[in-house]
Amino acid sequence: MKNEAHARIKINKLLEESGWRFFDSKEGKANICLENNVKITEQKIDEFGNNFENTKNGKIDFLLLDKKGFPLIVLEAKSEKHNPLDGKEQARRYAKNMSCRFVILSNGNLHYFWDLKRGNPFIVTKIPTQSSISESTNFVPNPSRLISEKVKEDYIALTQNPNYEQEAGWINKNERANYIKKNKLRFLRHYQLKAVHSIQREIEEGNDRFLFEMATGTGKTLTSAAVIKLFLKTGNARRILFLVDRLELEEQANKAFKQLLQNDFKSVIYKENKQDWRKAEIVVTTVQSLLYYDKYTKNFSPTDFDLVISDEAHRSINGNARAVFEYFQGYKLGLTATPKDYLKNFESDNPTTNDPREFERRLMRDTYKTFGCESREPTFRYSLIDGVKDGFLISPIVVDARTTITTQLLSEKGYSVLKFNESNEEEEQIFYQKHFEKKFFSEITNQVLCKSFLENAFRDPISKEIGKTLIFTVSQNHASKITQILNEMADKMFPEKYNSDFAVQVTSRITDAKQFTANFTNNNLNGSANIIDFYKTSKTRVCVTVGMMTTGYDCPDILNICLMRPIFSPTDFIQMKGRGTRKHNFLNEFFDENLKGTIQNPEKQNFKLFDFFANCEYFEEKFNYDDVLTLSAENSESNKNKGTPGDPPTKKDGVFENFNTDILASINEEKIGLEGMKIDRMFFQKFEETVREDDFVKEKAKAEKWDEIAEYVSDKILNQPDEYFSLTKLRKAAGVDRRLSLREIIEKIFGKISKFKMKNDIIDDEFNKFINIFKPDDFSEIVAVKYFFKAYISNADVRDIIDHKKTKLIELHTNPSFNLKDYKEVPDKWRKIIPEYVKDYVPLNQFMN
Repeated sequence: MKNEAHARIKINKLLEESGWRFFDSKEGKANICLENNVKITEQKIDEFGNNFENTKNGKIDFLLLDKKGFPLIVLEAKSEKHNPLDGKEQARRYAKNMSCRFVILSNGNLHYFWDLKRGNPFIVTKIPTQSSISESTNFVPNPSRLISEKVKEDYIALTQNPNYEQEAGWINKNERANYIKKNKLRFLRHYQLKAVHSIQREIEEGNDRFLFEMATGTGKTLTSAAVIKLFLKTGNARRILFLVDRLELEEQANKAFKQLLQNDFKSVIYKENKQDWRKAEIVVTTVQSLLYYDKYTKNFSPTDFDLVISDEAHRSINGNARAVFEYFQGYKLGLTATPKDYLKNFESDNPTTNDPREFERRLMRDTYKTFGCESREPTFRYSLIDGVKDGFLISPIVVDARTTITTQLLSEKGYSVLKFNESNEEEEQIFYQKHFEKKFFSEITNQVLCKSFLENAFRDPISKEIGKTLIFTVSQNHASKITQILNEMADKMFPEKYNSDFAVQVTSRITDAKQFTANFTNNNLNGSANIIDFYKTSKTRVCVTVGMMTTGYDCPDILNICLMRPIFSPTDFIQMKGRGTRKHNFLNEFFDENLKGTIQNPEKQNFKLFDFFANCEYFEEKFNYDDVLTLSAENSESNKNKGTPGDPPTKKDGVFENFNTDILASINEEKIGLEGMKIDRMFFQKFEETVREDDFVKEKAKAEKWDEIAEYVSDKILNQPDEYFSLTKLRKAAGVDRRLSLREIIEKIFGKISKFKMKNDIIDDEFNKFINIFKPDDFSEIVAVKYFFKAYISNADVRDIIDHKKTKLIELHTNPSFNLKDYKEVPDKWRKIIPEYVKDYVPLNQFMN
């Protein structure tokens, strides 16, 4: 009875959180009937055609009503120790008797939603809202229509212009190419058609999850548009959610869907249409936006979308983001550019735990599993090799360039330096590639990397200047250094051509960086036509970034890509390399018709991939190096007085070491409660006023650019001598039992969140995400599993014992919060799954005090 009472309390809370009402209120009339008011005694024939003259008397635990007061959902409650599915058949009888199409099965911890007209129950982490279910009552999908729909190469073109075949520009074959270009008509390529047809075949076989593995530049967005039209046109989806993992991709995808589908369907970005997103058939958003403060559970019901498409699926379903993806019912499609072949050498059952690629291997394994591809074979695959072979993509010329120092950094022995320790004794310190521009700084190395790029870069075939280039660096500070070096060198190489705009830093802390990426694509970053008046190409030739221009950035006239950093993620490597694989004809931007015939090789045939840290070798043991650049000894060892191999790295400017004696004069201890001291609370209020009054912050707050505000506040307001606001003091003043992020504090100041969540609230949220992903079979275990999950997250001692259980498990005997008896109640498989999951996906620092 205790377990059942607990379950009822939890269900009551969940119902109220989803807007259901036990009593009349200003929001409306009560729409929940409890068991004493809902008895099953009638004999009738319902809308399903079933005769219930033999139905036994019974009571419905909860009957949820629609806006008119008619039965909408039967909710069957079980005690915490029982599987919610135990009540499935009883609930089915009750639902049919009450002419209800929908059923919820719950034990307080796990909940199943069941549409009797659409197959099997599925797990939800939130009770669907009344409006969401009411909207579903008139929606009856028909998979057979989806399977039989004819999808040909003009499937999208017919939406753009249903009568294009009757127009003169199309009928005249000599004018057809210009007609297509002028009207921006899009036709599906043969492999894109195969991708859409593969979904139709999978649905015919009863599958509802799909994974497309398509190389960068092969048109995943156009293919997605065809899939979206297929589902919406055939009535198998009312609304579709398109998830991306970056802000720039959000706008890019929405713009593409409007261009391709707006004549039939409406597409919106959620954050710009929070009040009326339901009026659109396609909703585009970043997964981070929905995940932050669990907006997906607060603002959406599990039944709001009938198809969820995850762009760059290996990233947007990573960790807790997967909970967003699993939250919604219906069909699921994942898109990824990461090929399985890149993981071919890392499929061992006992991988080296120190290998940075191991996380990527596991991530891809989970991606295949999430999308129903247990065989590790995607629903459809079109690789870079396929694209190059078919003439749609181009492959790189790899330039493997290593200095003397980077060669040693890359070696097993590393780069050795001698330094004096605190005892004034000489000792050896070893640095490796992962330390570059983090613990090991070498100005001369950065100079050599830039000089090598400039001397060997592909040139623009028309203007003959350095071809447009992306450079990927270790950090924002590293990007600043490289940008400065390149501009200084460009001044000498190309006198009076550039005024410190040859290279531009494009990172998150640079104002308008996002606009810079668009301008670079459109050939007007800091102007255009710098060399030839009738040729449009960006005056800025190089964008130096860290990660902003990786995923989804489309700039087809890129001729050089430089990896001035070690890369440990196959996904990142593929994305960076993929920025150069698109084809391009440079004559498209050349406006002198008389001279066009004199331009040699205007078609982009290759691009150069400068690899200064052996990344290609790292990922591909037998890579075919088309062009290997060997740096001369004089290049790599020039300016020896500035630092030679073996010299210890030195810190520059502003470093001070105090060698004077100091002692502790006095010490006092005072334990402060969660409410904090009055001075702390006043301190927080003063910080709020300072932030609110800042002009930059006010402007960014209007656009809800919280990360930019947090970065600005960190740089310009925190730790300044006037007030000396610090994050440590602010956390203390907030009176929360965990570590707050600066972004949370800022969102609280501007009313974006009403209150800070306490540690237990967040752990409950994390557990709901975990259960939604792993879906236990035996729900009698759920209480013990949850107790273990909470203890492992919140208690560092418990974590240490579990992580070293071979030697420390006995210590659970004396642990007050989670003892050996508790541990034994947890089934073996959960003892393994939970620690692995927490380490990979739950940021533990947020639970620290």
